[in-house]
Amino acid sequence: MVLKLILVGVLCALTALASHMGRAVFHDGVRPIMPEYVEGRMKRGEMASVAFGLSAGFVVSVGFAFTLASKLLNPWLLFLPTDILGVLAPRKWLAAVFGAAWGVLVSVAFDALNTVFGLLPINFLNSLGALSSPVIAGFALFPVLAVFYQFGKVRGIITLVLELVFRQLAAMKIITVGGTAITPEALEMFVGVILLVVFAIVKDVGANRTRDKSEDTGESLFAARTKRIVSSIPLMAIVGGLVALISNLQILAGSEVDFQALHTAYQTGGNISQIGTVAFADFIRGLAFIPLIVTTALASGVYGVVGLTFVYPIGYYVAPALFGNGMAGHIAAFVIGAVWISLEMLGLRAIGKGLENFPSLREASDSIRNAMNNVLEIALLIGSALASLGMTHSPKDPQNFFAFAVFAALYLINEAIGRPIIRLAAAPLAAIVTGVVINIFFVLHLM
Repeated sequence: MVLKLILVGVLCALTALASHMGRAVFHDGVRPIMPEYVEGRMKRGEMASVAFGLSAGFVVSVGFAFTLASKLLNPWLLFLPTDILGVLAPRKWLAAVFGAAWGVLVSVAFDALNTVFGLLPINFLNSLGALSSPVIAGFALFPVLAVFYQFGKVRGIITLVLELVFRQLAAMKIITVGGTAITPEALEMFVGVILLVVFAIVKDVGANRTRDKSEDTGESLFAARTKRIVSSIPLMAIVGGLVALISNLQILAGSEVDFQALHTAYQTGGNISQIGTVAFADFIRGLAFIPLIVTTALASGVYGVVGLTFVYPIGYYVAPALFGNGMAGHIAAFVIGAVWISLEMLGLRAIGKGLENFPSLREASDSIRNAMNNVLEIALLIGSALASLGMTHSPKDPQNFFAFAVFAALYLINEAIGRPIIRLAAAPLAAIVTGVVINIFFVLHLM
């Protein structure tokens, strides 16, 4: 517990400091606005107000719901507030103090909250494990949806058929790597992503879509802002190393893909193959966000506090797979995470130029993100419904659908009042509130 408080406190102090200095922020929507603040065209209070407006909803919904459901801290809960606190602080040392205080506060608060929920007469936290059951299976289908969005029905159907065929070949152990079985969802995702990339490259090559060199009018501005990013490497290397280390220590989850799946894997002993599938999904998710992160970073001179997001799977999968779960694995996670994010920053301009040469790949990132959100919304809705169903429905009481009725009511009310909580977080949050409601009914002898 003490180690957790120290590491999370230091990490949040550094991310708040990075925000204060205009070096890095977590929110992709805040990043393009940061030059206005850094270059003196926007006052500190105005910038903090913008950051708060863009981030508050995600902190309350995604940050709160995902952390409570998985017992793992997540970046929305930690880093969106440090974006705000860093800008709000008038001095560097105050930014660091504010960030550290936030990291310690949320760590203590959520540990206490989980302890309190565990003492309730109906322990609904165990039922929340069902949240993860459809997530990876659903996520593996996002390339199909992305191909439908960008390349039409024929190629979409081809992608779907090939994904399902290869999935079953892996499930039947007909396709293996060196005699070792491949997780069906991992191969399914890999095939879908390869087809998506091939379709994009073929489209660009066929249309002879080459970049017009005469359009390079902002090179001096990009060069200055790229230089600014590179100068931030010492600070960001420590941040990247800490993110990887804290992920390695099973304290932090990195994305909407891994938060509940990692919790389930840790609860069942941390099977490396199971965690590998989650890491592969996280890696593919990271690839989809490269165009967005790279282009906003190059345009603003402000990087992301977790870079291209690959430091998460480096921490919880790559380091333990190579060096084990002991001290060597912890050290390796920090070192590899620090080196990796530094290499990202050094290669940022080259990545940006590569994306310019293949516009269909850049355009595909929007289709991929939309597809990911859609499949995850459905998967989390189904998983949350299964979790709520398990709170009161059992072989001993097969007709008790009370918890599911409460869950459905909460979810539908959110839809009816204009969706103040985004769908991605609405279902897990509704499942958590359902658990509290059934305990209240139990105490009142209404169950």
